[in-house]
Amino acid sequence: MKLVARSYIRYKLFNSLFLGLSIGSIFVIYTPLDPSIYSLGGILLALAMMGVAKLYYKILNIAIFYKILLTIELVTLAVVALFLLLEYSYTTALLIYLGYQITFVFGSYLPRAETLFLPKRSLLSLIDVATQKGYLAGMAIAFMFYKMQEYLLDIGEKAVQVYNIHFLLIALQFAIIWLLIRSFKEQK
Repeated sequence: MKLVARSYIRYKLFNSLFLGLSIGSIFVIYTPLDPSIYSLGGILLALAMMGVAKLYYKILNIAIFYKILLTIELVTLAVVALFLLLEYSYTTALLIYLGYQITFVFGSYLPRAETLFLPKRSLLSLIDVATQKGYLAGMAIAFMFYKMQEYLLDIGEKAVQVYNIHFLLIALQFAIIWLLIRSFKEQK
């Protein structure tokens, strides 16, 4: 399997666009959760990340890297779909928190693997710039989307605004998965 740099940079741009679009919504979604949940979640996340780090010798290969990335994107798709399908509640907030925590387990692994599998090290700066551009664009679009809802559509309730932005997020997540798949090719 081979990483296709140009497609991967686009994937990273759109992946960060998703993050920028979604970052503000978690503060509304997580409102019902008790602060102790974040402490417990942080402890479990750190333990899981240590477990992943101990497996580096087995999972630092490109095929596993691809499978982990695809799993993360599918979990993210499930989280967004879950939010759109379920009623807003404590349980929904907890499930979404757990879903995102699962994706964070590989937070240290991904950049290490990325560095190993890029065809040229010079691409690292292109990826980092694309990532920041996507994040900034996502935050700007989210800001405009929320203000448009508030002033043009007269939707002032935060929960409704956050629900509505998830329609953009689910469409974007399908594009991200497609871009990820295009970023890896079987070697001949």
